[in-house]
Amino acid sequence: MQTILITGTSSGYGLETARHFLDKGWHVIATMRHPDASLFAASARLRILPLDVTSDESIAAVVAAAGPIDVLVNNAGIGVVGAFEATPMAHVRKIFATNTFGVMAMCQAAIPQMRERRSGVIVNVTSSVTLAAMPLAAAYTASKQAIEGFTGSLAHELGYFNIRAKLVEPGYAPTTRFAQNTDVRIEDLIPPAYAGFSTPIFAEFAHPAMTTKETDVAAAIWDAAHDTTGRLQFPTGADAVALYKASHR
Repeated sequence: MQTILITGTSSGYGLETARHFLDKGWHVIATMRHPDASLFAASARLRILPLDVTSDESIAAVVAAAGPIDVLVNNAGIGVVGAFEATPMAHVRKIFATNTFGVMAMCQAAIPQMRERRSGVIVNVTSSVTLAAMPLAAAYTASKQAIEGFTGSLAHELGYFNIRAKLVEPGYAPTTRFAQNTDVRIEDLIPPAYAGFSTPIFAEFAHPAMTTKETDVAAAIWDAAHDTTGRLQFPTGADAVALYKASHR
């Protein structure tokens, strides 16, 4: 029976992915900053461990406690929407600490055991913002684009050891991604000069033509974890799939 470790399972995609793999009979290590067993039905195949992906000590502790894992899913992330001009650099650094360096640090911590066994899968969750330029998401996009390039390169070097690296690219989900886990209010990131530009964009955000469901992402992570064809990208959600097809014509 295989074991998966998932970061950021307190809500959204991570929580749904943990439940999905549990339902499929896997051993699941669900990690979050503040463990909450009430989020899950009781299961002997579930462990909930504390993890802060911006802390080297926390990462080392969780990897040691987890033991051998077959799949690592880097899902933990911070979202932000606003004019880049008004986004404090301290917050930009916070976004990169979680979305970029946290992912890299988790990979670096998990790779040695996978390399020794010559098996394993790493799934990095990014976003559809990597598939097409989107307004009012510059810092967030940069943090996710970095992981796109990182994962593509990683797939080549780890393939030598029979370790697979994959990207799951969720589309837009108003309640789960952009305003998640952030202590900066959108209102503070839209200066008056940007009001005319931002108003119609936020109107589209409020009533998007297509949205991505948490179950879509969990299913895509399942597919990525099992893929042996060499495929790197797994866009998920109707909007992400449409963007991917448009950019790969």
